[in-house]
Amino acid sequence: MSLRKKTMSGLVWTFVQQFSVQFIGFGITIILARILLPSEFGLIAMLSLFIAIGNSLLESGLASSLIRSSELTQEDYSTVFFFNLGGSIVIYGIVYLLAPYVALFYHQEVLTLILRVYALDFILNAFFGVQNARLTKEMNFKIQMKIQIPSVFIGGLLGVFLALRGYGVWSLVWMGLFQSFLSTVMHWVYSGWLPDFVFSRRCFKRHFHFGYKMTLTGLLEILYKNIYVLIIGKGYSAAQLGFYSRAESVSQLPIGNIAAVINKVTYPMFASIVDDDVKLKMVYKKLMQQVLFWNAPVLILLAVIAEPLFRFLLTDKWLPAAPYFQILCFAGIMYPLHAYNLNILKVKGRSDLILKLEFIKKAICVVGIVCVIPFGIYGLLYFQLMFNFLGYYINSIYSGKLIDYSIKEQLQDITPIIATSAFAGTLCYVVDTLCLKPFPLLDITRIIIDALFFFLIYMGSSTVLRLTAINDFKQLILKR
Repeated sequence: MSLRKKTMSGLVWTFVQQFSVQFIGFGITIILARILLPSEFGLIAMLSLFIAIGNSLLESGLASSLIRSSELTQEDYSTVFFFNLGGSIVIYGIVYLLAPYVALFYHQEVLTLILRVYALDFILNAFFGVQNARLTKEMNFKIQMKIQIPSVFIGGLLGVFLALRGYGVWSLVWMGLFQSFLSTVMHWVYSGWLPDFVFSRRCFKRHFHFGYKMTLTGLLEILYKNIYVLIIGKGYSAAQLGFYSRAESVSQLPIGNIAAVINKVTYPMFASIVDDDVKLKMVYKKLMQQVLFWNAPVLILLAVIAEPLFRFLLTDKWLPAAPYFQILCFAGIMYPLHAYNLNILKVKGRSDLILKLEFIKKAICVVGIVCVIPFGIYGLLYFQLMFNFLGYYINSIYSGKLIDYSIKEQLQDITPIIATSAFAGTLCYVVDTLCLKPFPLLDITRIIIDALFFFLIYMGSSTVLRLTAINDFKQLILKR
């Protein structure tokens, strides 16, 4: 199969997988949000930093090394598997001991037991990390879809059942663990790979040399993404953190999906053409424009319809989350391009440069957060908005140098898309505020009218301006 066909197949199956999983997960979350209290979601959000750090340490960047390496043996895969498994047990033990101190930090005694149970997810994930890396390396996203969808659906049903039976926050804990358990079982059934009882120091050193830098980079990213949760959870109520976490999770539906798809497909694809900078630049440019062409308008539209959307999906008790959601939508416009940029550095083997960039960005982030803390949650949110654009700028400078695609040239390519999205969003906001909001319309009616009007303006303007992303979409997706 040619690279183009393999990439298109990968994109199609990954989009189907990602959006199906997220659609199911989002539907489950809506049901749970109607049953559970914001404070119960807030308790789980308080643990997100510690769970994310544990999973990042567990992965150790070794999976990324497996994906980018061209010559691998059974010894390589088995070595990484047993390192991950042993590491997961050690990390779980550390988290188990630290759990009381986490509960003390948040002044929530119940978090001790919750964290000790929830952290079992580390060990479950270690059992299928290598299998998942092999499927990604082979760009076999069809199998990954067959694994993820049943896991999320069946685990979600368990979560809803437990919530209805009055298990509260524990319904979220057991739902997550059961989803990981099902994913583990199905990876072993469908991946077609089993480890040998072997551990090679030579193989470990080879992958660890690349992987440890990616781990440090991942930890910095995790700390940045969760520092807002840490500050809000410490300084405000669990309910307030629940509003923030729900706003973030809803905004991540388009942001996280697109970023995950692009990251998963472009990394092995870029790795296959890493020595052809001209081709790498061409593919990079087309995909960057394509991602932004769909990501920017969706997020701007969601920001416009935030109030009726939250009331319709989650009921009035979640309306305080709507303003947070609007800011996070704007902050997420450039987010998928972050991972996309870093993939260029990763396939070029520049994990050292990635680590350096993350140190620079996170140092700026820490200073900025300290400065805006006196302005409360909104100060943190507006800083997050500004920093996402700054982060893209920093990443693009260095990745652009490697493929001769300057930041000036990149901005020239993406500015028309952002401007067109902003124009459509402004008109839609005016129509919604002046013509729809004053009348007693059903929320779903208002949402549908806004969406139709927005995309009519957006697609019409894009056609008139002849944005290249439209033609690229036809060539990349529709052309046979």
